[in-house]
Amino acid sequence: MELYKKRGIRTGLALLCSLAVILSILPANAANDEIENLENQTSALENELEGINQDILDLSEEISSTEMQVEILNGEILKTSDNLKQAEENEAQQYEDMKSRIKYMYEHGNATLLEMLFSAENMSDFLNKAEFIENLSEYDRNALENLQNIHQEIEDEKTALEEQQASFEELQSSLEDQQAELQAKAEATSTNLADVQEKLEKAKKEEAERIAREEAARKAAEEEAARKAAEEAAASAQGSQSGGSYDNSVINGGSVNASTDELTLFAALLDCEAIGDYDAMLAVATVIMNRVESPRFGNSITSVIYASGQFEPVWTGRLDDRLERGPSSLALQVAQDAINGARLAAVSDCYYFLYAPSTDRDGVNIGGNLFFTSW
Repeated sequence: MELYKKRGIRTGLALLCSLAVILSILPANAANDEIENLENQTSALENELEGINQDILDLSEEISSTEMQVEILNGEILKTSDNLKQAEENEAQQYEDMKSRIKYMYEHGNATLLEMLFSAENMSDFLNKAEFIENLSEYDRNALENLQNIHQEIEDEKTALEEQQASFEELQSSLEDQQAELQAKAEATSTNLADVQEKLEKAKKEEAERIAREEAARKAAEEEAARKAAEEAAASAQGSQSGGSYDNSVINGGSVNASTDELTLFAALLDCEAIGDYDAMLAVATVIMNRVESPRFGNSITSVIYASGQFEPVWTGRLDDRLERGPSSLALQVAQDAINGARLAAVSDCYYFLYAPSTDRDGVNIGGNLFFTSW
């Protein structure tokens, strides 16, 4: 695509230079009309080709953004699958523990519980032990229900991620089809432009032969005009060309101003993107602060977090859920430290991260996330 654009620019410059020479010496006759018509065709084709190339560039950027979002979602789906497996194991273990207690009570009857009750020293002690027995049973029921709810939430999250992944892949396929159509149109337009250039060169040659038969004085004047036109075209063209392990030390990257709402938003995202470990959260926080300080991204914590297609918890709704529940105290501490200037040295030059098991990129693995400098 870039080669196509450069070829169009070179062709346009060549045509403009040739037209400048011819138009300066042709009389107002049929040859002049033909060259004017060819010039108009050339200008129209160049404008059309420029527009097509810009559309291709825009589509390429959109495809790149979609590919990045698909890769991020792949990582999140894998992470959610891992979490689902762990939740199933926890649920099974809780169920086994409950069965063991029930089996014990069945085999030993109520003797043990009665002994506990009748061993009470007074009525208050008796009531406390009776309440303990009731609380033990209620604890088992509540623990199992809680694990089942977590299991269902993770399953729902995985389903939502897979639906979004399919949607992005469909969008990517559609964009690639549009890009292919535009590329074919650009090639056809370039071919038409080459045909017009050939006709223009032929008209120049015929007119040059006619000029050669004219008087010497007329020829000299025409050559002088052509020389000046060529110098101006060359000057114009020249002017256009001018146009495993990691360093867990904490360094100071400079503080930023942030509101209370931004601090809460920042901490909620850290809870979503990192495990409950200081280094893991500070690594993610360092990436966000690096973006705040880079002209390539937003200039505030809020604009960086809500940038289109950058952080999965934003578009899947996990961030909103976390904000509703409130961030953890550790996340709030890390977010405040980062706002005050704390940066994890190992990722001080990183601007991106992915769930580590989902990618084979080179980078720094911290807390299950792989951090790297460029996409």
